Amino acid sequence: MIYITRRERFNAAHRVSREEWSDEKNYEVFGKCANKNWHGHNFDLFVTVKGEVNPETGFVINLKELSEILKHRIIEKIDHKNLNLDVDFMRGLMTSTENLTIQIWKQIEQPIAEIGGQLHSVKVYESENNFVEYFGN
Repeated sequence: MIYITRRERFNAAHRVSREEWSDEKNYEVFGKCANKNWHGHNFDLFVTVKGEVNPETGFVINLKELSEILKHRIIEKIDHKNLNLDVDFMRGLMTSTENLTIQIWKQIEQPIAEIGGQLHSVKVYESENNFVEYFGN
């Protein structure tokens, strides 16, 4: 078994808050992340695929195909967008980095399987100090 990782970058804004809570309660729980005028991050996305090396190509999967999946399924939908307002797969969810990471997994797991890979992990860095890593169910 071998693991291969592709990195992508995107910028996005969001507000971590609960609509049914007051601004004070949101700030108490979520701090600056509850800013009612939003805030943004320069995110790094790492997608790791595992599998066996194809003896004909020397690849687990073709990284060009993985790049296209990430571009069309994720980056075009979230780069320079508001995660709360603009991103279809985040509608109705708290826009925490945890939920974002899980939703990215859901968007790319099947397309990666269709090109012969098995999704191993999705890692999203929201800052140099904070990241979330998800390995599926």
